[in-house]
Amino acid sequence: GVRDVMFLYEDNRCSMTYMYEYPEYLKIKLPKKTARRYPAYELYLYGEGNYAEENKNLLLTGIPVLFLPGNAGSYKQVRSLGSIALRKAEDVDFKYHFNFFSVNFNEELVALYGGSLQRQTKFVHECIKVILKLYRDQEFAPSSVAIVGHSMGGLVARALLTLKNFKPELINLLITQATPHVAPVMPLDRYLTDFYTAVNNHWILKAQDLRNLTTLSVAGGFRDYQVRSGLAFLPRLSQHDSALSVVSSAVPRAWASTDHLSIVWCKELILATIRAFFDLIDENTRQITEDPKKRMSVLNHHFVRHPAKMFEENPEAFTDLTGAFMWITVKGSKWTYSVYNDSDGKYFAFPLASHRKSYTHVYCENSMLDTSSWIYGCMNTNSSMCLEAADLSWRAELLPTTKVVMLKLLDYPSLTHIVIQVPPAVGNKYTLGCEFFKEDSRTVQLPVTHLFSFGLTSSKILLNSSGLFYNVQLQHFNQIYQAFKIYIDSHCQSLKERKPSVYRLHIPWSYEDSITVAKVPSLAEISAKLHVAQPPNDSSLPEINIYSSPDCQYEVSKAVFYPFILVFQVVRFHAGAFPVYIVSNILLTYGGQLSTLRSTGQCSDFSLELVRTAKPYKVEPLISIVVFLQGFNWFREIWESLSLPEVDAAVLSSQDAWFPLVSLILFLFGTGIAYWSGVFFSTSLRLFSSLWLTLIRPPELQKDKLITPRRLCGMISLALVSWTTCGAFAVLMIYLQYLFKAVHDFVTSVFCFQASGHSKETSQNSSTHTVQAQSSGDSIPEATESPPNSKTLDEAVNSLKMHITILNLFTWIVLLNLPSLIYWLKNLRYNVRLDPDPCRCTAIVLICILEIIMNSSTSEMKSSKLLKIAAKVPLPLSVAMLAFGQMHLYRVPHFVTFSLLLHVLCCFV
Repeated sequence: GVRDVMFLYEDNRCSMTYMYEYPEYLKIKLPKKTARRYPAYELYLYGEGNYAEENKNLLLTGIPVLFLPGNAGSYKQVRSLGSIALRKAEDVDFKYHFNFFSVNFNEELVALYGGSLQRQTKFVHECIKVILKLYRDQEFAPSSVAIVGHSMGGLVARALLTLKNFKPELINLLITQATPHVAPVMPLDRYLTDFYTAVNNHWILKAQDLRNLTTLSVAGGFRDYQVRSGLAFLPRLSQHDSALSVVSSAVPRAWASTDHLSIVWCKELILATIRAFFDLIDENTRQITEDPKKRMSVLNHHFVRHPAKMFEENPEAFTDLTGAFMWITVKGSKWTYSVYNDSDGKYFAFPLASHRKSYTHVYCENSMLDTSSWIYGCMNTNSSMCLEAADLSWRAELLPTTKVVMLKLLDYPSLTHIVIQVPPAVGNKYTLGCEFFKEDSRTVQLPVTHLFSFGLTSSKILLNSSGLFYNVQLQHFNQIYQAFKIYIDSHCQSLKERKPSVYRLHIPWSYEDSITVAKVPSLAEISAKLHVAQPPNDSSLPEINIYSSPDCQYEVSKAVFYPFILVFQVVRFHAGAFPVYIVSNILLTYGGQLSTLRSTGQCSDFSLELVRTAKPYKVEPLISIVVFLQGFNWFREIWESLSLPEVDAAVLSSQDAWFPLVSLILFLFGTGIAYWSGVFFSTSLRLFSSLWLTLIRPPELQKDKLITPRRLCGMISLALVSWTTCGAFAVLMIYLQYLFKAVHDFVTSVFCFQASGHSKETSQNSSTHTVQAQSSGDSIPEATESPPNSKTLDEAVNSLKMHITILNLFTWIVLLNLPSLIYWLKNLRYNVRLDPDPCRCTAIVLICILEIIMNSSTSEMKSSKLLKIAAKVPLPLSVAMLAFGQMHLYRVPHFVTFSLLLHVLCCFV
């Protein structure tokens, strides 16, 4: 599953962007108050060569664009946008140009630590005010700033609108690149989830106020395994028609999936963005247009459907076909024409009257990829010549090797002819083709096998016709857990050179198409997966559009092995929930060990207890029942009256990200990972202990006191460290201390076990010598070292097994808190205290608990009155963890802490 997500995707089809001159970053001086409040953040202006020299005095005359880097991103990532925009401005002699600014967020890990997101948002607000002041005295001074945000930078840009004193008119255009808008990838602290909730709720509740803001979200596709594209789609709102979400594989003239970093430098995608920026300019204000409809038209032109023409806001509806071109009437239903060094221009006219009764559609294609008009609809003819024509080239769509037009004849009742213009082509070679057809004759259906059809399934369709276009509809393909391979095998009657075939997987409810270009003949493989599930009120079918070569046959087949595919999709969509299921399994094992200790007086091994107690039927049914009942209003009202949070599985279901068997598979994954992590942990402990045993002679086995003045001082010291610096740092310190203590106890137990075996041999030999000494009247020498008690050794071994399980449990707690520790270390030069700290209070409680547990033994717990409760509590805690922790990983330590608190009470009560 991991291999499928991280390695089995298309090759990188992006070209690298290069700077023609050395890039320079001019630091913008901020107001003293702003610089003092945000010492780690900076604002830069991008430039190259002479342009950079001219801008050093900050007399700016361009259009301001602000780039916001994402998680651990650099402000220098603006260079691809800035450089290509500079080259484009040179092409128009600097009639218009853009000034690209970039914010330095000190490469903070905001995707893992949400405590600085609000601070970044406020700093961006200050930057916008500083940028607009730089243009204050200019003739065409801007009143707003366009923003491009990569990854979490896009979310920070959206969060600007949640600030109380922010004016929405300061932003008119927002483009986000691979930004997880729906939910965080790893919800490791409540500041992160609260930030998401505030931003998304604001955009839903205040949708009417956002109409003047045009937003474009570009997702990376399957190459981006860090942020899956489903998270990058903006919330769908019927009243919010100024937002657009696309996947880079569907962007015209790019048609390439990008990984999380290459999306900022992918030349094809950056070119589409810069072309859109220049088309958005208002000639009167020399700034980005204030008309929201024009902004959406430009974005649709460059990012959704490109007609192979330069953008025009109001293209002429009719035109006169002039010029000394020859008029040729074509009466057949299928026509192809090859042009090579043709010095005479021609008009090919197709009468529609004879075709309307027999056919429903007309399809035309042209391999000349220029931007001139080439297909027209004639409404008035005179002597076989068209006097007035509608330019149908705006109905065309650009593909990698051709531009195509598909017209439904019923939609154009007033047209009498279709006219194809073939201009003189000196030195050029291209082909054109048209055909009339019935929709039913070119549409075939390929059923997609149901999820529970286990095993390898396949089906084939043979396209015997020799048409230019086919449409294969994929039935029942509408959920994200469905994935399969489609193979298209092309066969041709002759071996002459042909144009490549184009295969497009078209998803009608979202802009996530993918295009494959294949030579003919060949066998092409298409990976059919969905980023977004089909909406409930949508009945459209996904399609494979085959733009074929004439006189070739195509065989379309589908093959899928569902058990493997289901695993792949679980990893793709729910890998972030693995820690919850792993900790849940370990917690069940811990409860099983307590139960065994209570019933037998012995603590079982971790691996044996995991196999015995970690059963999915103990936790899964209850969660499924609650999710089912939450579909009823009466149960939802009772649930809300108890102030209980919504079950995460129900939220995922509402986002179409939850599918059958996913929880069971995740639980089994968690069991396997927990098992091998336990094996790895025990093996590592033995290795460290062996090394210790060879270097240092351990002391005798003795019972430790739970609390001593020295330990109390250590506890208070670590609590102070947590309060004054970083809670995660204190948690790591107590973890290392516990680990050291476990290694020490393991070494002591091993040494005492060896000493016990040796003492048995000595006692047998000494008894023989005693009989001889008594008969001879000699005295018995006193033993210099008494052997350890067997009962004490058993208690030590039981305690060690319990400590290993708790350490294994605590290891995952440390890992979940690690991002805030890394953030704190990186910003230590600016502030010693992490503020806000997501685990400060939890850390103090854990310090107190673990300082006692690490010195405890199972002997205190056997006689405890609370042992029965402590053994039963991990099961409901595991259920609660799976119910409320999948989308809130920061809740996991709270459940573990409560269970360990009962452990401490068992040592005293």
